[in-house]
Amino acid sequence: MRQELQTMSTPDMPIFGITLRLMKFWSYLFVHNWRRYLALTPYALINVTQYGDIYLSSERLDFIIRNVYLTVLFTNTIVRGVLLCVQRGRYERFLELLKVYYLQLLNSSDVHISELIAKTTQLSNLIGRINLLMGICTCIGFVTYPIFGSERVLPYGMYIPGIDKYASPAYEVFFVVQVIMAPMGCCMYIPYTNLIVTFTLFAILMCQVLQHKLRTLRQLPGIRVRDEIIWCIRYQLKLAGLVDAMNALTTHLHLLEFLCFGAMLCVLLFSLIIAPTIAQFIIVIFYMIMIFSNTVVLYYVANELYFQSFNISIAAYEINWMDLDIETQKVVMFLMMRSQKPLAVLVGGVYPMNLKMLQSLLNVIYSFFTLLRRVYG
Repeated sequence: MRQELQTMSTPDMPIFGITLRLMKFWSYLFVHNWRRYLALTPYALINVTQYGDIYLSSERLDFIIRNVYLTVLFTNTIVRGVLLCVQRGRYERFLELLKVYYLQLLNSSDVHISELIAKTTQLSNLIGRINLLMGICTCIGFVTYPIFGSERVLPYGMYIPGIDKYASPAYEVFFVVQVIMAPMGCCMYIPYTNLIVTFTLFAILMCQVLQHKLRTLRQLPGIRVRDEIIWCIRYQLKLAGLVDAMNALTTHLHLLEFLCFGAMLCVLLFSLIIAPTIAQFIIVIFYMIMIFSNTVVLYYVANELYFQSFNISIAAYEINWMDLDIETQKVVMFLMMRSQKPLAVLVGGVYPMNLKMLQSLLNVIYSFFTLLRRVYG
């Protein structure tokens, strides 16, 4: 059994579900071939035409607002793909490190740790499936939105110099191309979100394992307690190193997405009140659910990591450390002091990602939305 675990390839780790397999298929990680360019190059070209369309557009306000949302979403998707390509080696080294820690936990004979792994794997796969379902619903919304409009419109704006995009056969060609590109974009955007969520869930799992180890110290004979506490300190350092490495990979992208989320949600709220038909109103709601659910999941698991890492000090305090010898007490106090600074997923390398930060952002978004509604009535 242990030999089989050691030969497990990184993309086959059950905790990631199909996320790494999708990234391997599109050659973002562990594979280098033409598929990444097939996905990124057309998207980058379409994104350029989207910005041109917004700048030169003379369409109705609801069309322009919707195109702004889709343009920002496409830009975010491209940035994710480019970062994966540019930092491919760093992501792969991080995944190999995570694989080592993952195999160590799988090799544990502790039943409770096995249950924690199974629970985390189940949660990670559930979140991945829900995010993919939301992505599929959004893709369907891209395609069906023009069908319910009173005018001829494409799923998302494009500007091609010298070509009337609403005249046949150009309209039909552009429509088919955009329908094909929508699911490809979903396969770039959603798996990256799932990847970051799984990174954070694994850090939470390590926090829970450390808490469990500390709470079971009272069952050990006194001579072994100090050795186990030293093991816990070393494991805590591994955990802190893992979170630091994760922040080095993702913190600046979190800042970009923090700004993009605010812009997109504000635009969607405004689109909601100016949607010309009930069907388009419903589709805009699907857009909002997708973007909001992705962001809430990220902030929720980051918030959970913050508190689970803080609970390590509580678990250390509960081991009746005052009954131990002086030298062991010093070691326990060192662990508790280190745990007083909770681990955090950082936005821009400065601000901890948590639900309080999300609440502040939502307050700002609502203020801007109210301003837009008053100006444009």
